[in-house]
Amino acid sequence: MGRATDDIEDLLRRHAPQVLGALVRRYGHFDPAEDSVQEALIAAAEQWPRDGIPNNPRGWLIRVASRRLTDRLRSDEARRRREETAAALTPADAFVAPPPGEGPAGAGPSGLGRAPSEDDTLTLLFLCCHPVLSPAAQIALTLRAVGGLTTAEIARAHLVPEATMAQRISRAKRAVRGTQFRQPDARDRDQRLAAVLQVLYLIFNEGYTATAGPDLHRTDLAREAIRLTRAVRRLLPHEGRVTGLLALMVLTEARTPARTGPDGELVPLDEQDRALWDRTAVAEGTALAEEALAQGPAGDYQLQAAIAALHDEAERAEDTDWPQILALYDLLVRRSPDPAAALGRAVAVAMVEGPRAGLAEVDALAETAGTSGTAGQRNHRLDAVRAHLLERAGDMTAARTAYRAAADATLSEPEASYLRRRADRLDRPDG
Repeated sequence: MGRATDDIEDLLRRHAPQVLGALVRRYGHFDPAEDSVQEALIAAAEQWPRDGIPNNPRGWLIRVASRRLTDRLRSDEARRRREETAAALTPADAFVAPPPGEGPAGAGPSGLGRAPSEDDTLTLLFLCCHPVLSPAAQIALTLRAVGGLTTAEIARAHLVPEATMAQRISRAKRAVRGTQFRQPDARDRDQRLAAVLQVLYLIFNEGYTATAGPDLHRTDLAREAIRLTRAVRRLLPHEGRVTGLLALMVLTEARTPARTGPDGELVPLDEQDRALWDRTAVAEGTALAEEALAQGPAGDYQLQAAIAALHDEAERAEDTDWPQILALYDLLVRRSPDPAAALGRAVAVAMVEGPRAGLAEVDALAETAGTSGTAGQRNHRLDAVRAHLLERAGDMTAARTAYRAAADATLSEPEASYLRRRADRLDRPDG
């Protein structure tokens, strides 16, 4: 029963953005469409385990969600008419559902037109990255509507209160209300591409290493990010940023089989059994990384893909070409002030020049976080890297303290468990 329930949950998550895209294409508004999709998902989660999965699950979800949305809009229309009679006023942003059977050109009797497809999800992705939205709003809305992350998960990823993130998402939905649901033209598409790729990158990262909860890896999110990135690449096959991002995802996901032990515990990169890595994915990702570098000037995603390829090509951890990785990180941090890239460079410095040199880099990053006022919110990985380098440098007392600080700061149960095990091991005389 548990496996069947998991399969249904994966199916619902996979279809949710496509169903939402179909409803937004037809009705034009995020809020009522998203509420109706959530109701359809709840109905499916209750009925499918008992009655079985329908032959056309996506069609079932769209039919139920459309019915709920139509009822909601008709109720809203009736309410507005009562208000108009009482106040003789029509709200400027009133939205009335088209009568059944009518709608935009190409819509059929069902009111949903052509069958939903991957194009709906891709169109929804670009709509969420509309230029009218700020970059922060673009990312938040897409993570919610396309990535399926909860508002709480998005808030944690951005280090803001959940209420603040909820307001940001609501404002974003209002801002794109009434926007035509269609693929942007070439110029608009290019303007939105950077935001689209950043969102896909964040969705993948949340899937590869969940920020909270009992599981290290959320397969559904990671695979959805890869699927959507492949779709964008089909749209823009010669865009190096897209190819680079896909390469990075494929190369990173290839390590998944070796990232956890028998009980779900985290296994760090240098301790993984590389025979378990998906070598077919490694080959694909390496080829994509090479293609991305040939498609134009090396950007952030191309450089990160090249770093991932160097890791994946090493048959043993000790065979890793750390000098080349450090050189790539040097290029990357000069291009972008990304804290994650800077932390990765600190690790590379430690592997090339020794742990004390790496610790100096980590301390500089911590000082920067302190002077920018974000020290209290800094990522737990800063302490985790410091702990690892202190252990390598032989300062076990400081390493133990740093491991425990990192464990206390993360909401990921597998990461916290791993970090506490490292600290406990240093408590033992033979640690």
